[in-house]
Amino acid sequence: MLTHMSTTNTGLPGGVAISHLSVYDWPAADGVCGGTPHMHLACSEAYVVTSGRGAVQTLTASGYEVTPLQAGTVAWFTPGTIHRLVNGGDLRITVLMQNSGLPEAGDAVLTLPPQYLTDPETYARATAIPADAPEEEQERVARARRDLALEGYRALREAEGPQTLAAFHRAAAALVRPRIAEWRERWRRGAEASAAATGAQLDWLERGESPHLVDATVRSEQPVARRKFGMCGRLDVYQN
Repeated sequence: MLTHMSTTNTGLPGGVAISHLSVYDWPAADGVCGGTPHMHLACSEAYVVTSGRGAVQTLTASGYEVTPLQAGTVAWFTPGTIHRLVNGGDLRITVLMQNSGLPEAGDAVLTLPPQYLTDPETYARATAIPADAPEEEQERVARARRDLALEGYRALREAEGPQTLAAFHRAAAALVRPRIAEWRERWRRGAEASAAATGAQLDWLERGESPHLVDATVRSEQPVARRKFGMCGRLDVYQN
């Protein structure tokens, strides 16, 4: 009897995370409605626009860009891309995140002014939304941190030369450094394990074997949290 180690992945294909996002329609000081500018350090992100219209503003070492968004648009970007979602009218997005588990474990740093990026405790006090607070208070905190992040974002956009952006990169990397061991373990259980499973399946198929096919499964899930206050809008979150 042929024995093999199961390569069934219990999460979404490829170790990807998914959520549904209704982008904030709160106006900011510049008159633009939308979310909180931030940057991911180890995860690429993709937007599948399901309704409405808007844009994503991005800032990288290559400069500032605006990518229009409308129903049917698929847009994505890599780690290091500072991004701000703009709601031009009922903008709703299905969000796909690389490395399921890492985004949930803090793979994002908001573009707060430098004095809030000095250490993890200071940053947490400025960004944490109290889970047990009434919804009105959670909204107030989410909106206040969005506006604070926009202050730092404007300074990054208006800076001359690469030094200011480089300083933000260094501060962000220092903030997440204490969590890298945890992130590495999540990556090993998720995306790395998923890629290794595909490698094993290809090895079997190359030898004319197919033991993994008997492990075929079908799964479905409902959101584990609805209308959660996120960085860019209200989120329906799945257990990834």
